[in-house]
Amino acid sequence: MRVDLLCSGSKGNCCIIRSKQTQIMIDCGSTKRYLFQALAQTGISKEDNDALLITHTHTDHVSQIKHFQNAPIYSYCDIENVNKHIIVSPMESFMVKDLKITVIGLSHDSPKTCGYIIEDGEEKLVYVTDTGYVPNVFKPLMENADYYVFESNHDVQTLMNTNRPYHVKQRIIGDTGHLCNEDSSNNLASIINSNTKEIVLAHISEEGNRKDIVLDTIENTLRKKQFPLSKLRIRAAEQFEIYKIGG
Repeated sequence: MRVDLLCSGSKGNCCIIRSKQTQIMIDCGSTKRYLFQALAQTGISKEDNDALLITHTHTDHVSQIKHFQNAPIYSYCDIENVNKHIIVSPMESFMVKDLKITVIGLSHDSPKTCGYIIEDGEEKLVYVTDTGYVPNVFKPLMENADYYVFESNHDVQTLMNTNRPYHVKQRIIGDTGHLCNEDSSNNLASIINSNTKEIVLAHISEEGNRKDIVLDTIENTLRKKQFPLSKLRIRAAEQFEIYKIGG
């Protein structure tokens, strides 16, 4: 499995997963110019997409959807004015050629937000962004993956020290907002195992977080759990930087 995280954060989100036979895209936010430049840089053609998976309908996840309708669009949420739209539900699994995709329900202030588990028969990716918490019912499905793209949106103290309005801060830290560093790290510590190869911490707030805090938090959490860090690669994603995972 080859994963290319093209962008991640409040200004845009997009990820490409490729197997031997299949190419799928998760979300299509950001600007048209950036997305097409990133696709070209990674040697990816949108015409090769076998499916587009949408997590939810906030603009930073769907702003360029009109350019990616050559393939079927799968989502838990309702999407208007698109071709070949297929509704899927949490706990449901479906196949796109040789990729098995399982839907996991999340908690965000956009109706019917979800994440995805992608499996190619050899490796497993868990993709979770935009959630205030991770429902326990889905955690067994998320265990023991090779790769995680996982939200670590904010450091609570850093967020509270920003000039954002109080109601915005409350939204972010609430159950339908975003995962803080501590909650992200504790969730990951409960589901990864020694076979996990890589974690990319995603959707990091540019004002309410810092990469060094993100990385220190998860590393400290895993050390307390006596998890062997030497074989695990952990990165914190910038908004506009391409991260190659696996493959």
